[in-house]
Amino acid sequence: MGGSIWLPLPLGSVALIPLRSPQEALRPTAIALGSFDGLHQGHRRVIAAVTAAAGNEAAAIPTVVSFWPHPREVLHGEARLRLDLPAEKLHLLEPLGIEQLVLVPFSRELAALSPEAFVEQVLVGQLAAQRVAVGDNFRFGAGRSGDSQALAVIGALHGIEVQVLPMLWDGEERVSSSRIRRALGAGDLAEARRLLERPYRFSGLVVRGRGLGRQLGWPTANLQVDGRKFLPLEGVYAATASVAGGPMLPAVMNLGPQPTVDPTAPSAVEVHLLDRQLELEGLELVVEPLQLLRRQQTFASFEQLAAQIAADAQLARALSAWIGVGEAPTNEGCDPAEQQNP
Repeated sequence: MGGSIWLPLPLGSVALIPLRSPQEALRPTAIALGSFDGLHQGHRRVIAAVTAAAGNEAAAIPTVVSFWPHPREVLHGEARLRLDLPAEKLHLLEPLGIEQLVLVPFSRELAALSPEAFVEQVLVGQLAAQRVAVGDNFRFGAGRSGDSQALAVIGALHGIEVQVLPMLWDGEERVSSSRIRRALGAGDLAEARRLLERPYRFSGLVVRGRGLGRQLGWPTANLQVDGRKFLPLEGVYAATASVAGGPMLPAVMNLGPQPTVDPTAPSAVEVHLLDRQLELEGLELVVEPLQLLRRQQTFASFEQLAAQIAADAQLARALSAWIGVGEAPTNEGCDPAEQQNP
């Protein structure tokens, strides 16, 4: 039912817990089972049900088990962008007491298994599960024919204790990954942060651009972001950015096309560090969008565009100062003509 999964980690990062295939997993396991995209409070309640019992089940390894790729990608050909890529999830899971992330390769063969066969082959045969926790909306097996209650019944036959956690509600709507995506898709970073209970961030490798930003007097770092990562609404943002694990620095970010400079250019992620001069090409940049400043627009001239960027930068600088981000400006060993991205 599929072999090992290899997914690259962000450049310059150190995985705190391992990412493993079912064949490589340490056993026996105490499993939090689900997609856990975004790792919001509802997900963390399911995970806590596993880690809280870890002291009483010393032999069972607290484990998160998810599927890769997303079932709808395999079964319906739908692209499913993730709030958290697997490598990012490792850093979020470790503080929660999880000791390994296991990705089960999802295939049509796996999808065709009955609920009983899934428990026998995957949870028992591959992972030696002693305990499993799921949300009450969990579905599995051919045609999604199994639900959380079926999992409890089948698991009991194999000596697996199954705990089903109720959905978490916020107002009149449950907390969900879809709701977080809607907030990000509307450029509402504050609502996304509230639902996630942590900042929304993404990372990318700084690659050489065409130098158009530098020609306007606003050199930018051009980011190559994993195409599987969910990004917020296109526009101009106040943001912070961290270089190679360093402090978060104030920045302004353009996400999307460049209607004035090059209307035919594809969508891009460009970050200008405020009042900093750094050589960034080849480094990983972690970006945290703070607030949408404006949607993109077409200007009559490059001069008008440069003036608007200056206004955007001033707003971003004021916002960063208000939240206490940033240090004194500095030139860190590079010529001004080489700052950020040549």
